[in-house]
Amino acid sequence: MNEKLLKTYRLFLKDTIRKATDFSQTDQSRGIPPPPIEKPCSGTARRVDLVRYDQFQNIGTLDLKTAIRNRESRRTYGTQPLTLGELSFLLWATQGIKQILDAGHALRTVPSAGCRHALETYLCILNVQGIAEGIYRYLPLEHQLLHEQTVENLKIKIRQAVFGQRYPADAAATFIWTAVPRRMEWRYGIAAHKVIALDAGHVCQNLYLACEAIGAGTCALAAYDQEEMDRLLSIDGEEEFTIYLASVGKKPF
Repeated sequence: MNEKLLKTYRLFLKDTIRKATDFSQTDQSRGIPPPPIEKPCSGTARRVDLVRYDQFQNIGTLDLKTAIRNRESRRTYGTQPLTLGELSFLLWATQGIKQILDAGHALRTVPSAGCRHALETYLCILNVQGIAEGIYRYLPLEHQLLHEQTVENLKIKIRQAVFGQRYPADAAATFIWTAVPRRMEWRYGIAAHKVIALDAGHVCQNLYLACEAIGAGTCALAAYDQEEMDRLLSIDGEEEFTIYLASVGKKPF
């Protein structure tokens, strides 16, 4: 094992870079407006209205203590679909907006360094009531799903994009989080990238607990083919790229 190379890559886990960052030269410090809260989309694109927070009622009623105790990675799922309400709850729990502060900042159900929220949520939907199979993107400002594309043989392609791991192809839906680095770089410059990864962890833990609350299971995936996954989402792999995934399905009972 190359010890020198290991030490080099460990630097990402440290905050040493903060001392080398000239924060007076960030876009924020230079008065450049922040990037938008969410990626823009066509006004004519097909959208799916989601169940709103005040309509959840009997969704996600399990108490927090039990959800934390039961939390585990679940790779086997039942055949029953997720309901629209359940999917709405999971999206709200992981990226829901509580308050818009200005054009570039919003408080959400998860923390983010500097309130930057440099993640987008895509969904590979395979078994959700009332929603056709395909690739979708969550629009947190509108609390809607945007239909990105219909993909032939989607089960096969999502499995190929995770190096043959089976459970995303068996899942009702797979959450695919992408990083939009400019949102975080606007504030932190070259010190932005570690905190984007930390933010992804906050989001996924909320997904784990929210899944337990609705009788579903999830399993995070950090092993995927970067180029294949970015192609599946039709993103450029530079200004936006896949950073983390988690498959979701109802428990098999």
